[in-house]
Amino acid sequence: MAKTTLDKDLGKVTRLQSATHDLSRSIALPGLSVLFLVAVTIFATLVVGDGPLAIYAIVGAVIAGYLALNIGANDVANNMGPAVGGKALPMAAALVIAGVCEAAGAILAGGDVVSTVSKGIITPPADLGTVNFILVMTAALFAAAVWINLATVIGAPVSTTHSIVGAVLGSGVAAAGFGVVAWPTLGAIAASWVISPVLGGLVAAGLLGLIKVTILFRQDRVAAARTWVPVLIGLMSGVFTLYMLSKGLNRVWSPSGQTALVLGGIMALAGWLAARPWVARRAARMENRRKEVSRLFVLPLICAAALLSFAHGANDVANAVGPLAAIVSATQTGSATTAGDVALPLWVLAIGAVGISLGLALFGPRLIRTVGEKITKMDAMRAYCVAQAAAITVLGASTLGLPVSSTHIAIGGIFGVGLLREILTNRGVRRRPNGVAPEGLAAPPPPPVELTERQREKTEKRRLVRRRHAWSIAAAWVITVPAAGGLAAGMYGLLSVLTRL
Repeated sequence: MAKTTLDKDLGKVTRLQSATHDLSRSIALPGLSVLFLVAVTIFATLVVGDGPLAIYAIVGAVIAGYLALNIGANDVANNMGPAVGGKALPMAAALVIAGVCEAAGAILAGGDVVSTVSKGIITPPADLGTVNFILVMTAALFAAAVWINLATVIGAPVSTTHSIVGAVLGSGVAAAGFGVVAWPTLGAIAASWVISPVLGGLVAAGLLGLIKVTILFRQDRVAAARTWVPVLIGLMSGVFTLYMLSKGLNRVWSPSGQTALVLGGIMALAGWLAARPWVARRAARMENRRKEVSRLFVLPLICAAALLSFAHGANDVANAVGPLAAIVSATQTGSATTAGDVALPLWVLAIGAVGISLGLALFGPRLIRTVGEKITKMDAMRAYCVAQAAAITVLGASTLGLPVSSTHIAIGGIFGVGLLREILTNRGVRRRPNGVAPEGLAAPPPPPVELTERQREKTEKRRLVRRRHAWSIAAAWVITVPAAGGLAAGMYGLLSVLTRL
């Protein structure tokens, strides 16, 4: 039936409304960001007070707010992306949970020393003047913010830690030459480009393989899940207890290694005991299907994503406001020599916490979709493996003294589970026609119907991971340090010229 004139007119109105909504959203989001930065300016003016160098602290606070917005838009996607892609959380709920947990982690357990940001990447000379030191930190803040902003625009998740470290390196070299560079630290950062995603991918793939062997490749998946899911939840409880003690709460309470292990074991046992009746109740009315079993991982995944966000807020808020604390200290004392040992003031932490949460709410969905949906197909089970791998890898690497990036680990974990699925699928390890999975990883008997050459070629070339995302993300990782460093060096030179005018 041909469309009537009324239908066509209504269609035009609908398209106009959609275009108007998109346009208003594109204007509103930057506008809210500007309002936040104006509020930061007023707040910093009231808190900093008077002084010959007060203007530097106010400008630094505004730039730190801008950096916090971009950290929220980019870095938090690594924690919530798998949960959203796995359909465990809708986007709105993920933004709320991540925003609250990020802010709580930043305020309650935020970094307490500025040295956690620079990571010893430079050693400023004793004769570096106070104003020059302030310019180094200001240039680093602005350059890191601009680089992360550019990465967010192109949809590339990058390490904010590497961004700020590269920026401090670039502005420090511009101010005092290459002699200030701590080359071993820089080498460790370069090593983490390879170590982090590889370890994350291997651990996530290993966890998914364990789930497949113990649950999915069994004839009675429900019975297998009743046995093994509580074990996996107990493992998660113990691992995240250790993770929070070392990464999320270590600035509030830092127990000894033996105490942490004991607490981790207790929580693992408690998690296993609590999960057994919970899984049994859900399994009692569950069909013997993969999709049904996967739902058992939704609640653990939500808890894991929330804990990762809390730990991220506690650690990475220092990336946004650590240099600002150094600037504030230098403006108050008139000296750069003690700026690396000062505590982060609460008002400085508040700027970072609010900025990260607001940046996540305004600009986070795009990166969350990239991480959770565009690399490989996720579900709650695979997303659980990625979240668990992030905690396990960080803990293991910290114990061994290996440099790792939580951003790179999360992305590596997503690629790991996707590549494992791809390998198993192309080997023929898949469900039989009657819906019963094979007992092991060995390929099932050949199908009775011979595939055509075209069908066989299509099956052999099946790809479950989008390689183009791998190359673009890897390229962004590699150039993060030099790009942020180059921007910071140029910004330092510009600021130096402006201060002489």
